[in-house]
Amino acid sequence: QVQLSEFGGASVQAGGSLVLACTVSGDIAAWNYLGWFRQAPGKLRDGVATIARDGGGTKYRDNVKGRFIISQDSAKTTVYLQMNNLKPEDSGVYYCTARLGPNYSLRREHFDYWGQGTQVTVSS
Repeated sequence: QVQLSEFGGASVQAGGSLVLACTVSGDIAAWNYLGWFRQAPGKLRDGVATIARDGGGTKYRDNVKGRFIISQDSAKTTVYLQMNNLKPEDSGVYYCTARLGPNYSLRREHFDYWGQGTQVTVSS
């Protein structure tokens, strides 16, 4: 079992920045990828960014490339999402998630454990 807890959600103005953090506990050796997803009201939960346990390689959805940065600490127990130049369409509940399987993915069905989510609201 892997437990995930998100922190850092807030209300910000468009153009601002925010950092989300997620702590990983339980079987911390089990996961191969950590990711961030977001879900706006009435919409699907979409993958935003993911990072590999080994090597730290990353993958982003197209509309956050150049604005968001996913990173992890050296102990592999915390993953961060640095969000810059925020836009109203970035609003939603952000979920931290862990994938046990191999290969990069930003598909919801490929992730195995989820946190409870943290709200990000970007106002224009």
